[in-house]
Amino acid sequence: QVQLVESGGGLVQPGGSLRLSCAASGSIYRINNMGWYRQAPGKERELVAHITTYGNTGYGDSLKGRVTISRDTAKNTVYLQMNSLKPEDTAVYYCNVVTGIGVHWGQGTQVTVSS
Repeated sequence: QVQLVESGGGLVQPGGSLRLSCAASGSIYRINNMGWYRQAPGKERELVAHITTYGNTGYGDSLKGRVTISRDTAKNTVYLQMNSLKPEDTAVYYCNVVTGIGVHWGQGTQVTVSS
């Protein structure tokens, strides 16, 4: 069993920044991709960013240019630095980890952008 613990969400003013973290633990056979998705009320879950074992990154269109994904392989942790946040970025952000045994999701962390 794989556990994903997310942190770093919260309330931030428009134009502000947040850094999300997701630490994986448990029966980790081999971590391949790590990433972040988000889901706003009434909308489908969408990709924010992902990063491979080799450090190759990909970004969804919604936050492109305002977000940076990184990972600490030794700590099995992935980070998401978000800048210039807008009210429309308000959503639950989910960590996603692909291992040798399957796809795993975190419980989600709420990000609210509001003045």
